[in-house]
Amino acid sequence: MLGEDGGVPAHAAHPATVLPTTPIRVENIEPVHCEPHWHREYHTEDVLAFRDMARSAHAAGTLGQATGGSPGRSARYQEFMRPQGYADNLRAVFRIGDGTWGALDLFRRADRPHFNEHDLRHIAALAPGVAQSLAGLAVTSGRGQPGEAAEPPGTDLFDDDGQVTFADAHAERWFAEVCGTSWGKPANSLRTTPIYSVVARARAVAAERESGPAVVRLRGDSGRWFSISASVLRDRRGKPGPVSAVVEPATSKQIVPLIVEAYSLTPREREVTEYVARGHGTSEIATRLRLSPHTGRDHLKAIFAKVDVSSRGELVAKLFGEHYSLLMHSPDAELVHVHS
Repeated sequence: MLGEDGGVPAHAAHPATVLPTTPIRVENIEPVHCEPHWHREYHTEDVLAFRDMARSAHAAGTLGQATGGSPGRSARYQEFMRPQGYADNLRAVFRIGDGTWGALDLFRRADRPHFNEHDLRHIAALAPGVAQSLAGLAVTSGRGQPGEAAEPPGTDLFDDDGQVTFADAHAERWFAEVCGTSWGKPANSLRTTPIYSVVARARAVAAERESGPAVVRLRGDSGRWFSISASVLRDRRGKPGPVSAVVEPATSKQIVPLIVEAYSLTPREREVTEYVARGHGTSEIATRLRLSPHTGRDHLKAIFAKVDVSSRGELVAKLFGEHYSLLMHSPDAELVHVHS
């Protein structure tokens, strides 16, 4: 088997940032390596970084290929693989269009053959189905009902070692639901992987090694969606300090783009969906988007097929009602943008 020596078989990812959104299943690797793994991912220049693979033409690769047969060029090999007895690494990202919905990280020991083209073809054949399955996690109705009233965010402060130094009561509550663990327990629980990755990315952004926000949206044990964002605090002299991580129940505006992208709607189909959500008719949508009525109807049919509905009402209910109650009762209500 490909992963019989150890690795992370697959974890779901936020399609825009590639940060993990689920706990990861690790085989034959001690959980203590979790936090250093994400620190290396964002603070060390290395081959086959997930963020680079998400933008690459090649969705899978091996360490041997990427280093030209000289794995010592890789920090991941030097700091983790060689001390653990691993000689090769196969990494892959599972994409739908421009969105990356998951990632794979497999290792081979020194006494086993290195990964080869057959292994890469095998992963490539599995990738579309895995991507669809992981995207499906975003559109499966949760067990819990989303809160309609505004609920306060929680804040944690992380030191340079990635350990929580301060946390308020709301943070304790939300992190317990997201991670299924109390921060008083050992910090290397695999359930905390999304937190480690966001904190590591925040430090990388502050050091200008990464651009864009350090944010991830994921589901808690209840099925409800949460947003976790992190940033580095600075003193008056500009010296970087702890990382502030804010966790809170996600709003519909934050989740709708994720849900819509999971259905693989094209940019034009997303525009049509926006107007359907606003209550516009087919002719009006066609006029606003400068389409012929026939083309407008074709887009609507394609949307119905992808979302597996047969009417406008079912479309709005499935995309929005099953996940969050949106206030769209008035034509003047604020438009919920579904562009990613």
